[in-house]
Amino acid sequence: RLVDRDVNLLISGETGSGKEVLARALHAHSRRADKPFVAVNCAAIPETLIESELFGYTAGSFTGGKSKGMKGLVAQSDGGTLFLDEIGDMPLALQTRFLRVLSESEVLPLGAERPIAVRLNVIAASHRKLRDCVAAGSFREDLYYRLCGATLALPPLREREDKPYLIETVFAEEAQRLGCASTLRDDAWRRLLAHPWPGNLRELRNALRFALALAGDAPV
Repeated sequence: RLVDRDVNLLISGETGSGKEVLARALHAHSRRADKPFVAVNCAAIPETLIESELFGYTAGSFTGGKSKGMKGLVAQSDGGTLFLDEIGDMPLALQTRFLRVLSESEVLPLGAERPIAVRLNVIAASHRKLRDCVAAGSFREDLYYRLCGATLALPPLREREDKPYLIETVFAEEAQRLGCASTLRDDAWRRLLAHPWPGNLRELRNALRFALALAGDAPV
């Protein structure tokens, strides 16, 4: 009901709980499915580069840049979906510029004189509680309310009611990827279901991949 209603979505959840997987699924089930899905990890891009990566730059804007300039990630998502992962780690100064992008639906590349219009559909995600970040002064309140047209809380793996399905699905995916014909023993199932999975789905996938790599076609 939300994916095609021009509502910005905010996904909250622990690290490794599948926030980007959910964002990609939302994009795939929207009318923008044939348009770009552009993922930006706000915590992974160095602060000195994140502005040029997001907004792009014109030729000759700074030393070391591409000779013909670069189209920023925001402009690359035009008409599709811009996924901002770990939005809580976006530098405060950059939040001000991005708020204007959301408000005006246009982006001004570094060194450019005129802004470029973009059709923005934003899904943001964070493992932080953004309300606490707002209270601490590290996240702009007006940007928070721009982003959270609707908030989707993704539960950790230990609280998922579909844990058996997830284990079975990830196991099948990893077995296919490795070309294995292995199965899960009953005692392995019990241990997988009982484990608290602090690393969530990422930890589960790594554990099953490791077990399959060692087992080959023998039961895990």
